[in-house]
Amino acid sequence: MHINEDGTAVVVSGNPDIGGSRVSLAMMAAEVLGIPIERVRPIVADTSSIGYTFLTGGSRVTFASGMAVVQAAEQVVAELRKRAAITWDIAVDDVVWADGKAHATGVSASKFPPLTLGEIALTAARTGGPISGNAQINAQGAAPGFGTHICDVEVDRETGHVTILRYTAVQDVGRAIHPSYVEGQIQGGVAQGIGWALNEEYIYDKDGRLENPGFLDYRVPVASDLPMIDTVVVEVPNPRHPFGVKGVGEVPIVPPMAAVANAIFDAVGLRMTDLPISPPRLRAAIDRQADAAG
Repeated sequence: MHINEDGTAVVVSGNPDIGGSRVSLAMMAAEVLGIPIERVRPIVADTSSIGYTFLTGGSRVTFASGMAVVQAAEQVVAELRKRAAITWDIAVDDVVWADGKAHATGVSASKFPPLTLGEIALTAARTGGPISGNAQINAQGAAPGFGTHICDVEVDRETGHVTILRYTAVQDVGRAIHPSYVEGQIQGGVAQGIGWALNEEYIYDKDGRLENPGFLDYRVPVASDLPMIDTVVVEVPNPRHPFGVKGVGEVPIVPPMAAVANAIFDAVGLRMTDLPISPPRLRAAIDRQADAAG
């Protein structure tokens, strides 16, 4: 983390952003520094500019990189307190940081007006040079996530086609750093899980050649296939993260297969045990059910 002379901050991390993690890291940095999020610029750097960072995946980036960002920001705050102490010629223990400013305490409190981050940054050349912080960690303490999904479907017995009428996902997300991104992560996981439940499969010919290698034939859900996916965000902070973060992206991929299969069972009385529950497969099961009924 680097502080610029105009009082803005730059956060440099090594994880690519695939789900909103970049702005979430900036939000955590802004919270520790006590400045508006607009004053923080997050940058994703490559290994020429920053050390190797473990992969983006496994619901870990906001949790792990967020922990590192908080530690780097705390280093910066400690340095800002030190620079204010030098400016005022008082002990660093007599300086506290609050609301983006250094405040003198004790007998010095009435002598010196607070110094903003920008004011300290502007005079950094006279108090010790550039102001930066860094953290290298092997993050520990990821907490489990929990989710419950509710699904309503309509089954066309003539074709075996399943229409998702309504879908609600309830999830314990830890602390929702950026709530709309959390909602998007949950909705994306549900869409992926519904595709897994109803359509997505590799089809091979008798010689083992893949017959549906492109997205024209490998059917994934599109917007017209799905209703608005409702989300209920439950916040139970992770006590082992400074901001209570838990991973969000993977949990919502797991329940849709069971939720959809259970809804189909409730609709037509058929327990499908193989995925995907595609129209040909479901229609064949409906035909067998009819034959068995005589």
